[in-house]
Order: sequence, then C-alpha cells, then structure tokens
Amino acid sequence: MLFLGSFPPRECGIATFMKDVVDSYDATFGTRSAVIAIDEPGGEGRVYPEQVVARLVQADYPSYRRVANFINDYPCDALNIQHEYGLFGGDDGVWIVDLISAVRKPVVTSLHTVLPDPSPQHLRVARAICAASNAIVVLSETGREILVDRYGVTPEKIHVIHHGVPDVPFRDTSEAKRRLGLAQRTTISTFGLINRGKGLEFAIEAMQPVVASHPEALYLILGQTHPVIRRREGESYRRELEANIAANGLADNVMLVDKYLDFDELIGYLSASDVYLTPYLNPTQIVSGTLAYAVGCGKAVVSTPYLYAQELLAHGRGFLVPFRDASAIATTLVALLDDPALRESVERRAYKFGRRMTWPNVAHGYGALFTELLPKSRREELATPA
Repeated sequence: MLFLGSFPPRECGIATFMKDVVDSYDATFGTRSAVIAIDEPGGEGRVYPEQVVARLVQADYPSYRRVANFINDYPCDALNIQHEYGLFGGDDGVWIVDLISAVRKPVVTSLHTVLPDPSPQHLRVARAICAASNAIVVLSETGREILVDRYGVTPEKIHVIHHGVPDVPFRDTSEAKRRLGLAQRTTISTFGLINRGKGLEFAIEAMQPVVASHPEALYLILGQTHPVIRRREGESYRRELEANIAANGLADNVMLVDKYLDFDELIGYLSASDVYLTPYLNPTQIVSGTLAYAVGCGKAVVSTPYLYAQELLAHGRGFLVPFRDASAIATTLVALLDDPALRESVERRAYKFGRRMTWPNVAHGYGALFTELLPKSRREELATPA
C-alpha cells in the first residue's frame, strides 16, 4: 500500500492518525507500506523517516502532477489518501482532485471532514473527490448519512471504518495516578492541540463549582497550541486561559501541560483520568480522535453535542451538555464524581463499544476494502500461498 497525507514529525492530528493507520496495517498484514507526506508552506525542510518515499508540496500545483506520476510508477497496489481540506492547495483543496484523476490505480480517500451545510464551492470539491475516488471512507455513520443525503454520493461507494483506538485493558486509575504523582487527586482531562474552538474557557469556569464540592479535583489540559494557530497569533489563547485560571483562583486545580504528548504519555494521562471532557464549540464536527481515544480507553466522558459526540456517546456511553454552558458542565462533572458506581457503568459501556474501534479492527477494515478494489487476478495472486 501507498498512503498520502501529513505525517510525523509534522504535528497535526492527521499526521498522528496516518502513522497509526500505517503502523497497524503493516503489523496486521506483515507488509511494509510507504508514505507520501504533505509539506505545508514552511515545512519543506522537515526530515521524515525512511518510509516516506515522496513529498507533496501543498502550495505548488505542479507538485500534484509529479506525485501522481510517481504513484503510477511506484510498486504498490493501491493508494489511500487521508484527507482534510486544509492539507491541500486550491480553493477548498481542489487540487487534490486533479491528482486523484491522474492516478491509474485504485484510490481510497478517507474524509476526516464532512460538512453538513457546505458552501457551493465546498460541495463541488467534495463531490469531485468522491467521483474521482474508487471508494470513500468516513469515520462515522453520521458522515455516511451526510454524504448520501446532502452530497448525493452513491451509498455503495461509502465505507465506515471507525477512528482507531489503542487496545488497552480496562482498569482503574490508581496505578496510573501513582506513576504521575496524582494519587490523591480526582482527575478530569482534555487533550489535543489547543485552539479557540476547543471551548476550554468554559471548562475552566466550570471548575469553580466542581472544586467547591471536590477540592481535590484536578483538571489537566494536555497539549500544545496548534502550530497553525501559533504561527498566526502566538500563544495568546493559552495566555487567556492562564489568566482565567488565576482569576478564578484555580491554580491548584487546573494545569496546562504545554507538550505534544507521545503515545505512552497520552495513554498514561488517559489511564489516570476519572472523567474525560470535550467542551468543543463546533456543532458540525464529524470526527474527534481525542474523543475516540477516551471512549476506547473506557473513560466516562462529558462532551458538548457536536455530531461525532452525539453518535459515539449514544446509548449511555457518555453525557452531553449544551455548548458554552459552564454551569451544565459543572453539574454533570459533580454528578459523576459524586457517584463512582454511575461513573463505572458509563466506563464499561464506553469500553465495550471501543473494542470495535481498536487499531487491528481498523486495519482489517482497510485491508478488506483495498483487496475488494483490486483486479480479480491480483486478488487471486495474493490469496495463493507462496
């Protein structure tokens, strides 16, 4: 397989996701897949690992033709594009359509954003991507419904493969807290690259009433400012959050961990969390890797009702609160912290659902789809023992 998308050491959610897809795919099938990495303006000097065999320059239109030719010549059976609109050049990322159209191998495009109310230009680009691709992957049932009902994409072309999550055991928080020096704290956490759309100011405001009834409570905001935001406005949002913490007298109860977490650190913090919180502000958000990870790790989740949260936390797998409502966040957090039995029942429902989202299951989903798209002769060749 050949995969195209952003890739570490670039710090963005798609890069992390694609590395997890490639790693899990190769671990499951014993393959050695290759990657074409996308360089944003200013990222051309980045040093990649050896599995990156080519680079697409986001803002250079001729690069799209060169990369299409490279894909056609490269010894691979199919191409998977991990797609996000901000990754590609042209209006609404339209240049990727020309690349897909020029590739003479099966192309599977994984859409990380599916807007329920797109602009006319966005709708044209999305439809063109779907038409040019041999198959489309979405990460939720909601995404499938939107593509069919509002974009007019043929249902048979769309495949739901959930966002992958680590396959970790279900356990209590005591050992993870001990390792982090948090043994006496009740912990609430949010992780991910920070930007104003995260709604963290409302979560911080909610901590005042939480601390009034649970003075041992600690809210961990884990992650660096998003690199694009940092280039545009520096650390102004983080400074505002720090000011909010101080103004609310929460210096002992809210901690900003300004670090891009590696996998082990992330799982360590999630394992130590009693409640996971996503106070995000975008109601149309169709995917959240952070929410998927929290559910996969069996966390009790409190979230605003963006589209992905509505789907993932249905059937008692978590709690939804209104957007921009610190009081509702606080009330729900206190209810969970007051009732360990309620918290555990939610955790177990989330963990059970999360088993279908583990990375090996994701890899098998992609493998079955890739194989389905190959010519019959190639499928028979792959099925024949060496």
